[in-house]
Amino acid sequence: MGAEPLFTSKTDNPASSGTSPENLRISLAAAMTLGLAPGLFYRNACLHCVNVLLTYEKGCRANCAYCGLQKSREGDYGDKSFIRVDWPVFKTEDIIRLTLEKRKVVQRICISMITHERAKEDAFFILERFVSELRLPVSILMTPTILNHSDIDGFKKNGADMVTVALDAVTPDLFDRYRGRGVGGPHRWEKYNDILEYSASVFGKNRVGCHLVAGLGESEKEMVLRMQTIRDIGARSHLFSFYREKGSKMENHPQCPAGQFRRIQVARHIIDYDLGRAEEMKFDKEGRVVGFGIPFSGVMKIIEEGVCFRTTGCPGKTDVSACNRPFGDSSPRNIRSFPFKLNSRDIKRVIKELLD
Repeated sequence: MGAEPLFTSKTDNPASSGTSPENLRISLAAAMTLGLAPGLFYRNACLHCVNVLLTYEKGCRANCAYCGLQKSREGDYGDKSFIRVDWPVFKTEDIIRLTLEKRKVVQRICISMITHERAKEDAFFILERFVSELRLPVSILMTPTILNHSDIDGFKKNGADMVTVALDAVTPDLFDRYRGRGVGGPHRWEKYNDILEYSASVFGKNRVGCHLVAGLGESEKEMVLRMQTIRDIGARSHLFSFYREKGSKMENHPQCPAGQFRRIQVARHIIDYDLGRAEEMKFDKEGRVVGFGIPFSGVMKIIEEGVCFRTTGCPGKTDVSACNRPFGDSSPRNIRSFPFKLNSRDIKRVIKELLD
């Protein structure tokens, strides 16, 4: 998926409108995987996680500056893109039926909440259905603003395999500016971190993810230190490169340089796989990574294997990440998070970018 005409976003969809829990939005990549939308993936990228999004007539109540679903973005909620692509609406029954038919491909399903008064109740309802009917690992991308500790206990009790918090911004100031008071939004840094930390205590090591978006204005050092904080509670970071959504408050905000994202990807791999720590890394006066805190030979091995440049997300059975979100943060012409194994040409390219 991406800027190239590799797919069509038009779907023959009888449930083009409707609300959850009877209906769910799914990513265009998931719709293609399930046969609900035509198209081909660039370089045969294969989606292993069906991402579903709760949906309501008036949409999300939050106003995150970079998000395509923000309430202040013009247009009908059902027509708003999210993470670069359309999220068409389909009947929940059809999604379950087709996911079962694609069991050889689909290794996980993820329920994404939004900020809405019905989202918690419906997330539990959908979770129970998915666990009982799909027999697949189920993740929940949570909205901490509308949750409390007992809800986290409930998600685990009702069969969630993993949970994730989309912290996105890595400093309190950036979070408040783009997600909280700065945009008239309901989200608070303290609440998000409280739910993240409690989730890690409930689900255990490596069973909680935290979304982080590179390029919101943080330095590489700030990103690396936040990733270490997340790792220290037993969670792992799922990286995204900022991509501006047309019509959002940040539609004119530049994407971070490729070199910045590559260095962060390498640092994340070292931290999340306990190969080194942020405090051992070195940074220049502008906060850029100039040393990864482990021997050069170890860094080169990580780079040449290429795994660190793959999309990070909840795991599957046969690949680095089931939630590989093909081209979710860039077009195929300028891949930031690779949804497939890198070839020798890809490795040469990322090495060049790393040195930028």
